[in-house]
Order: sequence, then structure tokens, then C-alpha cells
Amino acid sequence: MTTLTDRGLAYDRACGALAGMAIGDALGMPSQTLSRPQIAQHYGEITNYVAPYPDHPVSHGLGAAQVTDDTEQAFLLAKRLVEDDNGFDETLWAQDLLDWERDVRARGLRDLLGPSSKAALAAMLAGESALETGRNGTTNGAAMRITPVGIATKYDPSDNFLDRVELACRMTHNTGEAIAAAAAVAAVVSRGVDGLDFDAAIETALDAAEKGQKRGFRSGEPDMSKRITDALKLADKGISTEEFAQSVGTSVASYESVPAAFGVVRMAEGDVWKAAQIAANIGDDTDTIGAIAGAMAGACAGIQSIDPNALAPVRSANDLAIEATAEQLLTLRGVSADAPHDTTEATR
Repeated sequence: MTTLTDRGLAYDRACGALAGMAIGDALGMPSQTLSRPQIAQHYGEITNYVAPYPDHPVSHGLGAAQVTDDTEQAFLLAKRLVEDDNGFDETLWAQDLLDWERDVRARGLRDLLGPSSKAALAAMLAGESALETGRNGTTNGAAMRITPVGIATKYDPSDNFLDRVELACRMTHNTGEAIAAAAAVAAVVSRGVDGLDFDAAIETALDAAEKGQKRGFRSGEPDMSKRITDALKLADKGISTEEFAQSVGTSVASYESVPAAFGVVRMAEGDVWKAAQIAANIGDDTDTIGAIAGAMAGACAGIQSIDPNALAPVRSANDLAIEATAEQLLTLRGVSADAPHDTTEATR
């Protein structure tokens, strides 16, 4: 039985998606790019926020509980959606990403644009059409930042939903693999905002993956829906995280990290903090798997389900307008968050 108003519930879920994303990203930040043995060597088991070891190849310069490019680019995408009033100016989006990377360099950080985004932006600056620049982008850069589209867009009608996902992906990740992966993640977030739990949202996610697979250039993994289904089945078997990671894969490739994130949420039984902890120790692209898993879990459980002690360090270490951004994105969705400070518990 839902005890929040429908609009209050949507606000709780939207905030949960953004907060969960940041938590998963921040917890996985110090272990990103590391193998499981390397994680154990440097940190033991990550159960709380820690700073990266000195001269970390990617996370050097960040402190405990700080987020990475995953969360920063998601909030950047949210800003572009809001400023364009649910439209999407790809030229301005390209400039947003370039300005973001320039700022990252100015901060002395190493967590720069991913390979697909970097190649696409270089091509666009050289005069190539945005329809072509992302034709080889199969990595998880689109899926990692797609959460705002899921918050801002209802799944039905699905063609409109897929159009919006594709447009957000196209410039950097215009392939069936990447669009299918991003569509599946955005679908879970969107259904979570509708009030569904994670398990109930899976059917929509698989539908979105199948339809998204038909978009963009035919490059990379041909059946993202099956990859996600297989990862969920493995998670249900109760196997070890190590065995799961070896079977599914945890690299920056969309066909590995996105199904892994789905499996992580299932293994965590939908709990944001548990999902973040599993992701932080899973190896390789830990921050992105954590961000995606956290966003989906948070969207399907709400910010009220998140322990304030898990969120407080992230709020303190980063300048993230979680609540304001959630309200703006819900306005684009056509939902007014009339109960932004309602503390009544919602159905999980």
C-alpha cells in the first residue's frame, strides 16, 4: 500500500535514482580499473567510502566519497535536458562535454572522457555529422549517464521513449549495443519513478533493450536483452561475486558492465547500499557498475529507503543538486513534485 501521493512517490523515486547513482559511483571510485586481487591488496574489502591509493591511474586527486565522470556527466545531461526543455541540442551537448573535460583537467584529475565519447567529439569537431560520430561507440558511457532521461520520460509510448534515449546516445554511442544498454537502464529508472520495484521493472527493461537494439549502427553485441537475462539468472543462482564477475564480465563494454549492474541489483535484493558494496569489489569498471546499479536500485526503492549515513558523505564531498534536479526532470515528465519534503514511508 502506497502511503505517499503519486507525485510524492515519483519525487522520492527520482531523488533515489540520482542519490543511488552517486553512492554507487563514489563507493566504486577508488577501485575502478583494478582487478579483484588488486582491490584486496590496496583496500581489503571496500565496505565504506575510502580515498584512492596514492597515484591511482584514474582516481588520483579525488577524496573519499567523491563521484567520478559517471555522476558528473549524468547531472550535465540533466542540465542540458532542462535547458532545452526536453529537446536536445547535440551541438550544445558536445560543447557541454568538452567544457566538462576542460574543467576536469583544470582540477588536476585524470578521470576524463571515455574512448567512445572522445573519438566522437573529435570527429564532430572535424566536421563529421552527429549521425555518424557515434557509429563505433559500444562502451558504457551512454548507459552510465542515461538516468536523467529515465526520470524525465515515461516509458509509454515506447517509441517516444526510445527516441529520447537514442538522441541522448547518438552523438557518442550510436550503436545497437550501446542504445540497447542505455534503454534498458533508463527503462528501469522510468518504471521505478512510476512506482514499480526492480523485479517488476525487468520486463520493461528487456522490451526496451530489444527495441533499442534496432536503433543505431549494427555494431557490437547483437542481443543485449539476452545478456541481461543471463546475468539475472546467474545472480539468482547464489554464486559468488567472483564467479559472477568472471561469467558476465565487468569491463567498460556495454555488453558486460550493464548486465553486470542488473545482476548486482538482483544480488543486493534491490538495496542501494548493498549494491554499491558489491559493485565496489567486483573489479574493473566498478564505479560505472556501481553508478548504474545504484541508479536502478534507487529509482525502484526511493531515497527514503537509503540510510542517511550512506548518503551524507556523498552530499558533503560533492556539490550535487539532487532534489532540485529531480524536481526539474519530473517537470519535464509532466509530474509536479508536490510533496518534496514528505517523510512518510513508501512501499518498497
